[in-house]
Amino acid sequence: MQEPDDEQHVDDVLQADTDEDSALDLGEDQISTASLTSTIRHFEIENGHTYHALNAGKYILPNDEVALRFEDCRCTFADPSLISKKKTDWVRLTINYERTRRRLITTLATDIQNQHFLATFESRAHFALGADTAQRVLDVGTGTGIWAIQYGTELQLSRIARMVADDLIPADEHPAAQVIGVDLSPIQPTLVPPNCSFEIDDVEREWTWSFHFDYIFSRMMVGSFADWPSFIGRAYENLNPGGWLELQDCIFPLATDDGSFHEGQPMYEWSSLLLEASEKLGRSLGDATRHREHMVAAGFVNVTVKHFKWPSNHWPKDPRHKVVGLWTLANIGEGLEGLSMALLSRGHGWSREQVLAYLTGVRRDLQDRRIHAYWPM
Repeated sequence: MQEPDDEQHVDDVLQADTDEDSALDLGEDQISTASLTSTIRHFEIENGHTYHALNAGKYILPNDEVALRFEDCRCTFADPSLISKKKTDWVRLTINYERTRRRLITTLATDIQNQHFLATFESRAHFALGADTAQRVLDVGTGTGIWAIQYGTELQLSRIARMVADDLIPADEHPAAQVIGVDLSPIQPTLVPPNCSFEIDDVEREWTWSFHFDYIFSRMMVGSFADWPSFIGRAYENLNPGGWLELQDCIFPLATDDGSFHEGQPMYEWSSLLLEASEKLGRSLGDATRHREHMVAAGFVNVTVKHFKWPSNHWPKDPRHKVVGLWTLANIGEGLEGLSMALLSRGHGWSREQVLAYLTGVRRDLQDRRIHAYWPM
């Protein structure tokens, strides 16, 4: 992608909101989770969670946690532009927002993490220049497949609309982009667009596709690969000339711009413990800081880095960042146990009971608006 001189800090220093009336208090009576229909799959069971069976032990997030949080959810939110009226299994968060303490309830029948990214990127799902014209697309670590499905559907519709409007060729003669989502866990839906398919495979092994891709996308895979240079090199080798690789990741440890996040706080210690455990296990949660370096080494040009921030809750003063923080609380807060369990048990030898007890303080800090922490993106 160009020589590595394009580095953009989209989110600069965040100002804290000092208005106590906008405090977010989420008690047990304000958060409820509906169970999802279980499927008969072969998974590994560890500390009360199920994990992928293919090459077990590689990925730290349990797939029952992924299915519960990401596949079908309904969430209270403060942005009416994201309203969806589809009724489904859901997670509801009741939010007292701004001085008026209005309850702004928006329903979402999609992926919490996907919505978190869309809020962060102001509704953009991708940034690579070649994404809109790609014919063959690979979504690495597709999870529930939400990005691949949305990308495939939206791209297909937009191309058909453009071609019909321009009277170029009949819409039904235009082949839509083919999107392949690959993951270690078979948790994707069966009803998908005709141009979207899913495969269960390990991309750390040899790639066996008989064709090359125009666009390879990967999101939130930090902590998943033992050898990022190898993965990025493989991606380079499997791209057509002019193809693009896009990596979207958050980074551990958490950071702060004003010193309000510091030693002695449970969340500060938790952040450090998770990073330390991931490094012990050979899959560091801090690897995203070297993505550009590895891409340049692999041969990529026109490498662009965009920096964003995920506030730990709705502590920022700026309305957009406040909303992103609410999504952080929904995304990270709901999945705190799943994110922590494998790392603290495998990396530090903690028991399930120790982890659950420890996370009480972390949850409290995560909701504390006096702590102005964020995940670098």
